[in-house]
Amino acid sequence: MHSQPLAPPTGFQPHDRKSPLTEPWEPLYSRKTDGAVVLGLWAGAAHANSRGFVHGGLIGALCDNAMGLSCARRLGQVGGLVTVSLGVDFLGSAFAGQWLEFDTVFVKPGRTLAFAQAFVTADGQPVARANATFRVLDERSRRSAA
Repeated sequence: MHSQPLAPPTGFQPHDRKSPLTEPWEPLYSRKTDGAVVLGLWAGAAHANSRGFVHGGLIGALCDNAMGLSCARRLGQVGGLVTVSLGVDFLGSAFAGQWLEFDTVFVKPGRTLAFAQAFVTADGQPVARANATFRVLDERSRRSAA
């Protein structure tokens, strides 16, 4: 869509948490607040389904990612988090060329479970909302979950 990547909105930096899943979707950006990690990206052809909409799987995966990172940020040092449940409601469509933002707006951290809710926008318009529950791992359970 674009010959060179567009700059992200103010406050976003290249995302520093890489994974094999998100590698094909790069460049990803993040903005860290006191209680959340907000993810963002410029939607392109690699993010779309055959109808030209940003794929729901990408939206779900990045919601999961943003909410998990936000829970970890709220909890401080933990052994890690594992997704127990994830639900996504699609409210609209996103298209190539739009800025997508994945903002975790609610986190309730706990010792064994953490709960989160995120909203996704495309150029500021609602696209999806997501809810997730994460199991909080200590170092011992992290090794056994791997």
